[in-house]
Amino acid sequence: MMPTTAEVMGATRDRDLAAAFPHAPFAWSPSQAEAQAKAEGLTLTEDHWNAIRSLQSYFARHEDHPINMRELHDALDERFHAEGGIRMLYHLFPGGPIAQGCRLAGLKAPYLATDPSFGSVS
Repeated sequence: MMPTTAEVMGATRDRDLAAAFPHAPFAWSPSQAEAQAKAEGLTLTEDHWNAIRSLQSYFARHEDHPINMRELHDALDERFHAEGGIRMLYHLFPGGPIAQGCRLAGLKAPYLATDPSFGSVS
């Protein structure tokens, strides 16, 4: 039986999504991120998408152990150092680059990522 056009188009979208976001969680999609961002008052730019990809990649590389928030913070600061580091990320994600960034990336934020005393604002 031949696949329908919708099935073929869906497969193409799946391949495109996998190429653009190779470490994305299984049930996550960019449209979900856009809807969540809109609900939080953000319009996603290419810088946002780069940060989302970086978060997804970091979580994929560390999937066998718990994510340490300080290490993730430092990794993001290092990854985006040339663009302004963690300051630039707080500009992109006013709710906190880890807490809000993880929400938009479809990831579970590390323990205490939303604790205001730990530097998160979301």
